[in-house]
Amino acid sequence: MILLSLLITSVAFASPRDLVGKTASDFALRSLAHENIRLSEQLGEVVLLNFWATWCGPCRQEMPLLDELYSKYRRAGLVLLSINIDEDTERAAEMARTLGVSYPVLLDTRNEVAKAYQIDAMPLTVLIDREGTIRYVSEGYKPGYERRYTDKLRELLNE
Repeated sequence: MILLSLLITSVAFASPRDLVGKTASDFALRSLAHENIRLSEQLGEVVLLNFWATWCGPCRQEMPLLDELYSKYRRAGLVLLSINIDEDTERAAEMARTLGVSYPVLLDTRNEVAKAYQIDAMPLTVLIDREGTIRYVSEGYKPGYERRYTDKLRELLNE
């Protein structure tokens, strides 16, 4: 009985940071450009997943900075997949257009991928190495966080 209680408690309080060191959960989602993108097809590249929603102020602040990272490191092997969790895809499309992001925006309207990555704060940024292992997770956003991403990205791109 105690063991069952501990298991339930550990699942209930699972954090996205618990994913570090584990293989990234595969998924396929439709993009705003109407193409299906599968995570497993990105093996061999460093992948940055960024989960966001239109109602999230820090997400709006972070997205243009992620676009700068994408522009700078794309040729070195960075794949940035932005995953919107809103049910209303039109609002997501409008926000992406307004912010002028150049990276793919994927639509997780059922929040299936968000659940697999244990989202409990927005935005959530996940860095995945070339072998598909989650190496870094950042919850929320404050100015300066993008420097952390840059340091981790450089490390992963140079491996």
